[in-house]
Amino acid sequence: MKKLITTLTNIWKIEELRNRILNTILFLLIYRIGCHVVLPGVNPDALVVNREGGNDIMNLINMFAGGSFSRAAIFALGVMPYISASIVVQLLGIAVPAFQKMQKEGESGRKKMTQITRYLTVAITLVQSVAYVKTQIGPEAKTIADPMFSILSAIVLTAGTLFVMWLGEKITDKGIGNGISLIIMAGIIAQLPAGITAEWGSRMSPSGGGPIPLLLEFVALFFVVIFTILVVQGVRKIPVQYAKKIVGNKQIGGVRQYIPLKVNAAGVMPIIFAQAIMFLPMSLTQFFPNVQSDFLTSLSNYTSVTYNVVFALLIIAFTFFYTAIMVNPQQMSEDMKKNGGFIPGVKPGYETNLFIDNVISHITFPGAVFVAVIAILPAIATLFGVNNQFAHFYGGTSLLILVGVVLDTIQQIESHLLMRHYDGLMKTGRVKGRSSATTVEGYDQSAI
Repeated sequence: MKKLITTLTNIWKIEELRNRILNTILFLLIYRIGCHVVLPGVNPDALVVNREGGNDIMNLINMFAGGSFSRAAIFALGVMPYISASIVVQLLGIAVPAFQKMQKEGESGRKKMTQITRYLTVAITLVQSVAYVKTQIGPEAKTIADPMFSILSAIVLTAGTLFVMWLGEKITDKGIGNGISLIIMAGIIAQLPAGITAEWGSRMSPSGGGPIPLLLEFVALFFVVIFTILVVQGVRKIPVQYAKKIVGNKQIGGVRQYIPLKVNAAGVMPIIFAQAIMFLPMSLTQFFPNVQSDFLTSLSNYTSVTYNVVFALLIIAFTFFYTAIMVNPQQMSEDMKKNGGFIPGVKPGYETNLFIDNVISHITFPGAVFVAVIAILPAIATLFGVNNQFAHFYGGTSLLILVGVVLDTIQQIESHLLMRHYDGLMKTGRVKGRSSATTVEGYDQSAI
């Protein structure tokens, strides 16, 4: 307890870190308030979708939106349109030469791609907002006649998503951690009390089994969290040796350092991307009711075999895709060669590039498979009788995002403390970013 108080005191002493944490809390508070502001012209008591209603996919969307989806709030669509737009732009960066050229233009190219992403977000949000108003808000809940209600709601929903996107960018710039991930995490945590309460009520009912099954569920959840942390924190260290140099009376180099390659270098983004893609079939079937098929119906049921197989394959594919974007073996080998470094037993240059690429490929595949297994655990938990609201926290996207974002935020706070010669958050433990081994600067791949 004394260590905790000392750590909190140290955090408060650092003005920049204190301001960043307060800014993050303020922005998240604004987001949570907006999740309870209902659309103009909507009677909340007459909504078709409520907190207990809707199918499994609806409940999942509602969890990502922090409960605003079921309330018909101004932030009902959350950040999912922005994530969908980011996926499209990044895919274009691989397939379209013009976008590839922009990626190589440095800061100016990134600004152009960011601007394109924002414009595409507006287009996607407009389409999804019309579908939301059409399918999720019944005539009895509207206090304003159509078409004025639909036009007004589409504008407000689009503005709400753009405002949430702006909040995420501000959290990244002025706060601590990745803004979009923190907003999603805040929405997930907001649904946790309701999930625990629902599971408690289900188990305490006459046919629920009593406290023993509930206790076993929490024990199993504990081990799932530990396994998730191991996957997120897993690192493969590549040793790097630097040649000795004598400059004046000082010796420079000659020490062994490490390149830490994460097993899950892509962080939580493949999960978010895959989840955004899995929302599309449900949106298609609702926006175009005449387009129906058994395949699309199964993709709208998160407990179906088809849904979970497609979901797992998307996670594996996006993990390789995002890792290829984040980790550049060629750049690593060139930087090592310029600085006189080499991997013991491997020739500098092309062979070093090939060696690092092979290591990344070997650790990324099992990491992607483990993440995919964790992602489909909620469906397995549901089949074992766990309440839907609580099953979403029993692994899957929710748990991966929570663990990844919490560890990333802790790492950033840890870095601020250690940079100013304070003790970190923990004297023991293995928070990445604080390791006894020396790492090569610029290659410590932290979680997103």
